[in-house]
Amino acid sequence: MTRFATHHLDDTHVVLGKLTSPHGVKGWLKVYAYTSPIDSIFDYPEWSVRKGENLTCYTVAQGRRQGKGLVVQLEGVNDRDAAEILANADILMPKEALPALSDDEYYWHELEGLSVLTQVGERLGQVSYLFETGANDVMVVHGDNEAIDKRERLLPFLPGDVIIDVDIKAKRMVVNWDSAF
Repeated sequence: MTRFATHHLDDTHVVLGKLTSPHGVKGWLKVYAYTSPIDSIFDYPEWSVRKGENLTCYTVAQGRRQGKGLVVQLEGVNDRDAAEILANADILMPKEALPALSDDEYYWHELEGLSVLTQVGERLGQVSYLFETGANDVMVVHGDNEAIDKRERLLPFLPGDVIIDVDIKAKRMVVNWDSAF
């Protein structure tokens, strides 16, 4: 089971979302969250915001659902001009600040880069990224030089059915998948 869809940034941070554009005239910003559920991004009251090369820490003053999306007001961002400066900025989180997961749960960034092997030992490639479809999460596996071919495969992330074993430390995953597909 995956929890909190996060995107890998480097060895120390993950990207939890993006500040997309101003919302209104009082400094509010629209938020695109990579977390699941989306409003769990507000579980983190301190955000590191990266705009270009600048990294600034902000405290979340208020955050809420707005229609199908989210909006936030950050302390010190009190008008539309200040919000405009933060448009298209990434919301970062140190990996060590993420909650611990149970043994059968994984953050998406932990799965990215894992080698994917079939049950008979054929290497399909590496997990490039994951995405949600509504029914289940899907892994995009890119064939590499060590794989049986260079194909891109879309595998449903279904533990116990398609996903047989995940070993984060060994950086590998075993799947129940016919390599012809």
